[in-house]
Amino acid sequence: MSSEIAHEMPQASEESPAVKIDGVAKSFSGAVALEPVWLKIRRGEFLTLLGPSGCGKTTLLNLISGFLEADRGELFIGDELVTQVPPHRREIGIVFQNYALFPHMNVAQNVAYGLRTRRVPRAETAERVREALALVKLQDFADRRPKQLSGGQQQRVALARALVIRPRVLLLDEPFSALDRNLRTAMQVELKEIQSRLGLTTVFVTHDQSEALSLSDRIAVMSRGQIRQIGTPSEIYDHPQSHFVSQFVGDANMFRATRQPAAGTAVAVDVGGTSYGFTPYQNDLPAAGPVTLFVRPEQCRLTAAGEGGAVPATVALSVYQGSYAELHLECAAAEEGRVMLRVPASEALAAGTSVGIHLPENGAAIFAPEGDAA
Repeated sequence: MSSEIAHEMPQASEESPAVKIDGVAKSFSGAVALEPVWLKIRRGEFLTLLGPSGCGKTTLLNLISGFLEADRGELFIGDELVTQVPPHRREIGIVFQNYALFPHMNVAQNVAYGLRTRRVPRAETAERVREALALVKLQDFADRRPKQLSGGQQQRVALARALVIRPRVLLLDEPFSALDRNLRTAMQVELKEIQSRLGLTTVFVTHDQSEALSLSDRIAVMSRGQIRQIGTPSEIYDHPQSHFVSQFVGDANMFRATRQPAAGTAVAVDVGGTSYGFTPYQNDLPAAGPVTLFVRPEQCRLTAAGEGGAVPATVALSVYQGSYAELHLECAAAEEGRVMLRVPASEALAAGTSVGIHLPENGAAIFAPEGDAA
């Protein structure tokens, strides 16, 4: 099936994005669910909408699908303006959080449903269903009912049903949330392999940062109905541009600091009485005065207590994680009184041990102390 679907999948022209969102916004009963959004989704791209509950990510997905009508703005799929086009005419495949399978139909009938509503000839329908089930490794389950399947198998059926219509865009609304951890990981790998093989433009909604980092070509981090930052997983993780993004994606150590007036590209701050200088990755920096210093745990280095240039701390808790241990440290300079470092399991320290935290010369950032946290 993969070769046939990949060959026949409708594609936008090279010059146009697969999806273009121009100032689309949505409110419910006067409450803003989505601020105006401008976004271009590239052809064949796996784009993830990532954010906490209520941030607007599912609203945006439903606007793309046509299940919601925008209050303003325009939406294009390929070169076609679809703002007023109903969902069934947008040629979009959708996988819902609860899979939405028909319990009275067997697997093959569920997968064939979209083809029957499009009046595809019976012989072609049978062949395309066979190919779709082979793609998701369920060719031997065609006659079973959904209640006879595991959660992972039901998810595969929902995916096959979305793919069999050969959609222009695939939309997935937290499809793995009901699966256990091991199965979720396996399904993520399968989904990414299928998406890459077909070159299918995919928009994925999740609140799980690890899921977003592992699957995506690009991530749009959302909060309060706005896209706060969009970029590749490495750009989002290594170079967050706001207080909210730095804390929502990955583990973050946040220190209260004071930026010192200085010329040049280096930044000098005072962190709990310790002077510290670094080269930031940011273009826009807060002015001299109180700031929040952001550093990833893996960028920090544990030192002996009292070592020059290190921020003083005390081990509060050591958590064994197999090959490494997480050290939770009490630190007066930390925003919430604690920071976390990772060390080899053999180097874990007992609670009460005094230590120092050596901060990096590159990779840190400073934000205005109030940030934009949701």
